[in-house]
Amino acid sequence: MRILVVDDSEDARDLTEGALNSAGYEDVASVPSAWDAIRILDIGRTTSDEPSVDLVLLDIVMPEMDGIEACARIRSDHRYADIPILMVTSLEDMESLSNAFVAGATDYITKPVNRIELVARVRAALKLKSELERRQARERELLSFLSSWGDRRATLWIDEATGLFVGEIAEAYLMTGSKYQNDNVISILALALDRFDAFRSAHGEEASRNVLSDVAQAVRGIAAKVGIIAASYRNGLIVLVAPEVDPGAACQLGETLRNAVAKLKLRNGEAIAADHITASVSAVTGTVRRGPDRAHLLTHAIATVQQAAEAGGNRLLAVTV
Repeated sequence: MRILVVDDSEDARDLTEGALNSAGYEDVASVPSAWDAIRILDIGRTTSDEPSVDLVLLDIVMPEMDGIEACARIRSDHRYADIPILMVTSLEDMESLSNAFVAGATDYITKPVNRIELVARVRAALKLKSELERRQARERELLSFLSSWGDRRATLWIDEATGLFVGEIAEAYLMTGSKYQNDNVISILALALDRFDAFRSAHGEEASRNVLSDVAQAVRGIAAKVGIIAASYRNGLIVLVAPEVDPGAACQLGETLRNAVAKLKLRNGEAIAADHITASVSAVTGTVRRGPDRAHLLTHAIATVQQAAEAGGNRLLAVTV
């Protein structure tokens, strides 16, 4: 990871660079002024080149141009819209932090810099950046995949009752030779509303569609936060395709989904486990290469969620294959 340290104090630059080097960050550059940082980052130039650094440590108090103005200028360049910018400030100048965050700062550390705190903040910021980049890559991949569907009408991609992709989208996506799926861990989650057929029989189609709409809205919010694909089938089953999500993270996601449905408190007199709508969730994780193998994870997840529902519902079953 490429890190740029901007501080008018030579001692501060040396200490920060040394702490980062000792933590394993070898590609660290330092400059004594905000103007030098602007020049190195090539701010203001219209170009599609990749960003020259992955993280900036920016002192707030500097002559000529302070860190707050420098932060705003860096953020104005579209290449650095998502780059982590950590402000470095003294305890006496904490009031400036609010302006720094308005200018686009990601986080801050205080002077004198503590090595452990510095490394922890840098690692956290870089991890968040990596997660964001993976999510954006998946979004680009999905858009590319959808564009390859040719002249099919976009309205055929969306389930009318839930507003999610139709289940066939998830199936086709899994069958494609995606570079983000090959040789990587992938998790498939399936969510089924417990005794939903009984609810539909008792309350009718309109009430059922309203429940599915509310549940889908909760699922969309969760899926958007972690950058995964959510799709639904006509029987109300919802599936989520989660590339690069390991078994532990898949379990956490499954519990989040199950709890999100329970928190809606949608009344269901046909339920057994509770007096409201509950959900059974399955999470199946595997490392596979071929499209048919990935599709097998989907069928496995659907079969497993049925087992969870038959066992009483309102539970999560996790499987690693």
